[in-house]
Amino acid sequence: MAKHALLSASGAHRWLECTPSALLELQFPQTTSEYAEEGTAAHELCELTARYFLGEVSEMDFENRRDELANDYARFVTEKTKAAQESCEDAFTELEVRVDFSKYVKDGFGTGDCIIVADKVLEIVDFKYGKGVRVEATGNPQMRLYALGALLKYNTLFDIDSVRMTIFQPRLSGVQSSDEITVKELLEWAEKYVKPRAKLAYKGEGEIAPSEEVCKFCRAKAQCKARADKNLKLFDEAPDAMLLTPEEAGAILEKAADIQAWLTDLEGLVSSTLL
Repeated sequence: MAKHALLSASGAHRWLECTPSALLELQFPQTTSEYAEEGTAAHELCELTARYFLGEVSEMDFENRRDELANDYARFVTEKTKAAQESCEDAFTELEVRVDFSKYVKDGFGTGDCIIVADKVLEIVDFKYGKGVRVEATGNPQMRLYALGALLKYNTLFDIDSVRMTIFQPRLSGVQSSDEITVKELLEWAEKYVKPRAKLAYKGEGEIAPSEEVCKFCRAKAQCKARADKNLKLFDEAPDAMLLTPEEAGAILEKAADIQAWLTDLEGLVSSTLL
């Protein structure tokens, strides 16, 4: 069974904001879904196709497993590799690379889908199979942690000034989102923001900070008391007038963005307990 990091890059948006959630989640079993399994299969196929395009896999090994989504990703990676080699002939690409950022996050590691190593700019490409929600690269903590690990792994090979992070979502018409920061900015973010919050998260300390985004994939979300208290407090904020104004109704809807999801999670908890 694959080892999972307590403070994973994929869960960084959660444990960086709600530091106690990392240990809290350990009380609940890991679950999977049809969508997660699809994503895993898509990643494996895209990796194989990209290796074929890059000349690392023979045609015989590849021919029975090709797929249009994977071809799009493989062409995308190959074009980026060629572009990097135009300005740095020694540039190279590595796929499905384990990156270690434990210098800043205890036991922290992850797997980068694609890392293009070149002089001046190091690029991280992350493949997202989902089609329901567009994932943005800007300020994305998962991508930044991958970038941090990649920088620590390859910074002795080239003089790297900045890191570019690109998300490729083929099921959203090949939508891509990119963000680029300097090495100095990345290291400052890691030292001043990530490192202290990771220490809190590893100990299960800090302030619980429920929100729609943070709680979305948290395994403790249905039973989290802080999330329940936050949502229940909305019912105590009744306006003075007998009738709601449109502005007051809008304010309630904005504050209650997580309530519908929370009630659904509670229904699931109660149903599973009864069954």
